[in-house]
Amino acid sequence: MNCNKHVVEKIIHAIFLLLGFLTIACVLLITFYLVISGIPAIREIGFFDFILGEEWKSTAKVAKFGILPFILTSVYGTAGAIVIGVPIGFFTAVYLAKMAPKKIKNIVTTAIGLLAGIPSVVYGLVGMMVLVPGICKWFNLSDGASLLAAIIVLAIMILPSIINVSITALEAVPKEYEDASLALGATAEETWFKISVPAAKSGIAAAVVLGVGRAIGEAMAVMMVSGNAANMPSIFESVRFLTTAIASEMSYSSGLQQQALFSIAFVLFFFIMFINAILNYFLKRDKER
Repeated sequence: MNCNKHVVEKIIHAIFLLLGFLTIACVLLITFYLVISGIPAIREIGFFDFILGEEWKSTAKVAKFGILPFILTSVYGTAGAIVIGVPIGFFTAVYLAKMAPKKIKNIVTTAIGLLAGIPSVVYGLVGMMVLVPGICKWFNLSDGASLLAAIIVLAIMILPSIINVSITALEAVPKEYEDASLALGATAEETWFKISVPAAKSGIAAAVVLGVGRAIGEAMAVMMVSGNAANMPSIFESVRFLTTAIASEMSYSSGLQQQALFSIAFVLFFFIMFINAILNYFLKRDKER
């Protein structure tokens, strides 16, 4: 009996080990493919002309493949979404985890779960029909499709990830920590923000990392509300993100244009890996302290 149990455990261990290696292999395969597909265009166009070029005219007679507007737009758009979405998501998570009555918590968490399940194209459609005309009217613009619209849509889209993971982290804090703080005379609010939140900071930081990943990688919703024009980023101008540059042209691209799009994918991949590496570095440094 014990022998059979030991064999089953070994088989299960081997299966999980194989799945782990398979995941690593997929990441390496994607990385290898992007490098092989992206480097030739960068070599032909020129690294600095490609990365720092301010004009993207891929179908012109004299084609230009500068992606600096896409890089800056992605940085500004992601940063704007984080600046708006993180505080809202954080305080909502604290309220739901520590303050909200059970009925309200159940209703709100259900709504957040539904929000997480909405397809990105629906976010884009609602933004295009409601938000874009609203921005056009409120700021007296000729067209509301802009970086501002994209930032607002992205901020809403990252909320479920930030809220759900932050709630889980806050609820995992041992109750003894809070009881000890209250026994020493701290108020409930002081206990939540000075004891529970610092104790859950690694989980909250992980929620922010998930939000950043969602914001950087989004394409469809952003393409529908940003105007999808290859301009240098401005808050009220139509813009194009790295993701939308790939999605909007890949279907009809060929030759150097297609290679340049693969190069954009390579830059996007490197960009995401770099941000995750930086965030993980700070997380590990805080844990060591």
